[in-house]
Amino acid sequence: MKRFASIIFFLIFSSLAFAQNTPARPKLVVGIVVDQMRQEYLYRFESKLGKGGFKRLMGEGFMLKNAHYNYVPTYTGPGHASIYTGSTPAIHGIISNDWYDKTTRKTVNCVGDERYKPVGNEKGNGDVSPSRMLSSTITDELELATQRRSKVIGISVKDRGAVLPAGHTPDGAYWFDSNSGKFITSTYYKEALPLWLEDFNKLNLADNYLNQEWKTVYPIDQYKESGPDDTPYETKWKGKDRPVFPYNLKEMRKLSPDYELLAITPFGNDLLAELAKTVIDAESLGKDEWTDFLAVSFSSTDLIGHAMGPNSIEVEDTYIRLDKNIEDLLNKLDKEIGKGQYLVFLTADHAVADVPQYLKDLRIPADNFRSAAIEAGLADILQEQFPGKKLIENVSNGQIFFNQELFAGDPKTAGVDYLIATELIKNYMLRQEGVYDVYTRQMLSASDYGEAGVKGLVKRGYHTKRSGDMAVVLEPGWFESSRPQGTTHGSPFTYDTSVPVLFYGYGIKPGSSVTYHTITDIAPTLSVLLKIKYPNGSTGQPVKEILD
Repeated sequence: MKRFASIIFFLIFSSLAFAQNTPARPKLVVGIVVDQMRQEYLYRFESKLGKGGFKRLMGEGFMLKNAHYNYVPTYTGPGHASIYTGSTPAIHGIISNDWYDKTTRKTVNCVGDERYKPVGNEKGNGDVSPSRMLSSTITDELELATQRRSKVIGISVKDRGAVLPAGHTPDGAYWFDSNSGKFITSTYYKEALPLWLEDFNKLNLADNYLNQEWKTVYPIDQYKESGPDDTPYETKWKGKDRPVFPYNLKEMRKLSPDYELLAITPFGNDLLAELAKTVIDAESLGKDEWTDFLAVSFSSTDLIGHAMGPNSIEVEDTYIRLDKNIEDLLNKLDKEIGKGQYLVFLTADHAVADVPQYLKDLRIPADNFRSAAIEAGLADILQEQFPGKKLIENVSNGQIFFNQELFAGDPKTAGVDYLIATELIKNYMLRQEGVYDVYTRQMLSASDYGEAGVKGLVKRGYHTKRSGDMAVVLEPGWFESSRPQGTTHGSPFTYDTSVPVLFYGYGIKPGSSVTYHTITDIAPTLSVLLKIKYPNGSTGQPVKEILD
C-alpha cells in the first residue's frame, strides 16, 4: 500500500514538475518553407534521408498527408503570403510574383516598392517592402499580441521569400544579393545592416561554396529514385556541354555574372542554413518570456527544379543535402532553445509539374502552350468586331486585361460591347488545344468563395481589383513555354497543389492525417498554439487532428 502511494506521489510530482518546466507558449517558432517541394519527395527520397531531418519531423511530429493549395496560380509570392496570412490571393492581394497593374499600366513585383532603397549594397535588389500584401500575417499578429516584444525575422535567398513571411512589422528581413554575394535588406526595415550580419557577410561563404565541385552525396548509380543523369529534358548550364555531374562551380562561375550561380546549386541552401543558425545566436531568439519567430525559406530547390525537372538526380541530391541542413538546424534548436520548447512547421509554397516533353515521349497527354501565336489570332478576331481598337492591354499569368477606356463610352453600349468581347475571346480560347476552361470577371464575381472544383480555385486566386478581366486555365500537363527542357508550376491540378505540411515540437503530438486540409489552415493552427488572434484576412481553420 505504501509502495502504491509512493508511485502515485511520484507521478503527481513529475507531472507538476513537467508543467512548471513547460512554457505557456513555445519560446520560438521556426517556419520552414521549401520552394517547389512535392509531398511525394518525402516518400520517394526516403531511403536516402538521414534520421534527424525530414524523418525526425515525420516520425516525431504530425504530418498532413493530404494538404493542398486551394487556389490558382500556384506561384512563390502567393504561396508565401497564403501560408502566413491564412488566406488566398483573393484576400491578401498577392496574385502572382509579378503582375500587370491596371492603374499604372506597368508590371509590378509582389514585393517591389520604389519608396525604399537597398541596405547592404546600393546596387542590390533592395527596393522592396511587404506593402502590396493587404492582410496581416501570423508574424504580424504575434508582434501585436506581445506589444512588439516578440522578435520576428525572415530570411531567404529570394527577397519575396523573406519579406512576405516576416510580415509588415518584423525586426528584420534579409535576402541574398547575387551582385555582392552578401545578405542585404531594405530601408523599410533598417537604415543599416546589424553588426552581426556584417560579420556574417565578411566570412565570404558564398565564395567558399562556389570554389568547389558539386558532386553527388552518394555514388551516382545509387540514385534509383531518379532518372538518368543525362537526359534531353534538363537545362544545360553555362560552362557545361551536358547536364551531368560533377559541376565544377569554380570554372562555371567565370561565365556567370557575380554570384548568380550560387542560388542554382544546393549550396544556396547551405548558406541560408548557416545564416539561420547565426540569427538564432545573434538575436538571442527564444531566450526570454516572449515567443520569437524565425521564418526560413529555402529557394535553391525551386531554381534547380525549374532547370532540371522533378525526375533529375540534381533535384534528388539537393533534397538529400537539404535534409542535412534541416537536421543541423533542429540540433541547433535542441541545444539553444531546448527540445519541446520550440515549434517548427515545414511546408512548400507550391509543388511542380513534370517536364511536358518527358510526358509526351511516354505518350501521356501534355505539351507546351505557345501563347504568342494565340495572342496574334485573338487580336485578329477582335479587330473584325472592333476595328481600329486594341482591346487587350496585357496578357500575363493566365489572365487577360482589357483596355477599360474602350468600354467607357455610351453606357447603353459599353456593357454590351464588353460582353461581346469576352464571349469572342472565350469561344476562341476554348478552340485552342491545351485550354481547359476560360472564366470571365462576371462568372467569378457571381461565384462563391467556397465553390468547389477548378472554378473555385480560380475564384480564390482572383482579386477583384488586381486581377484581369478573364482567366484561362490550361489542361493537366500543359504550361506556357517554348522549350523542351525544364519545368514550372502554377496550375490548379494536384501535381502543383499537393505539398508537405509538418508540425513538430511544442504542443504537437506524433501522428498523421489523410484528411483534406488547405495551406490556409497553417496560420490558424499557429494562432491557437500561440494563443493569439488569427490574421485579419484568414479563411483557414485550425487543424483539429493536431489540437484535440
